Amino acid sequence: METLLETRDLSKLYSIGERKVKVLQSVSLIVGEGEFVVISGSSGSGKTTLLSLLSGLDRPSSGRIILDGQDITDLTEDQLAPVRNQLTGFVFQAFHLIPSLNSLENIMFPAELLGDRLAKEKAEQLLKKVGLSQRSNSFPEQLSGGEKQRVAICRALVNEPKIIFADEPTGNLDSENSEGIIELLRSIHQDQNATIVMATHNKAIAEKADRIFHLHDGRLTVER
Repeated sequence: METLLETRDLSKLYSIGERKVKVLQSVSLIVGEGEFVVISGSSGSGKTTLLSLLSGLDRPSSGRIILDGQDITDLTEDQLAPVRNQLTGFVFQAFHLIPSLNSLENIMFPAELLGDRLAKEKAEQLLKKVGLSQRSNSFPEQLSGGEKQRVAICRALVNEPKIIFADEPTGNLDSENSEGIIELLRSIHQDQNATIVMATHNKAIAEKADRIFHLHDGRLTVER
């Protein structure tokens, strides 16, 4: 299995007044292509911070991040933009759909940024795959929580990224919708051999992963 993502002694500190708060401490991990990896831990353990660093949405205080063979640690914002839009997809707990765009347009948006002439066709196919073709013209405020998250997952997939980061993707959903979203992610992992790194505090969801890392007090350990 080839390595797709690697971190070396990754740390993140925040300054609160004169006080330094260490959120992550010397985190090292390796994720292979096609793996479904879960980062578990209680709320406030640093899961969201870690995913933000791994995906290039935030920068570490120290350490290195190597994604698909490229060290992205010191890249400029302009250099990171194509990495975020082509190599990675991100699914947020709070959905982060654009309110003024309907479902189809939200999914098309990342592909349109790349000038993909097939953006609409790809978005329509993804909506069909997740059973939301009839909601293509609906705006986020007209969708249920489960529907919003499915649209958000489609948006993360439209540019066919090598790795998908999911931050508590079921955190705002009831148990029925949560199960549906996890099964959707598992089917994407199995059918497309997609690499998924998901943060969750839900032990039942974590058990569905290939490997589990656990974050506690900013330090990462291997559970399985």
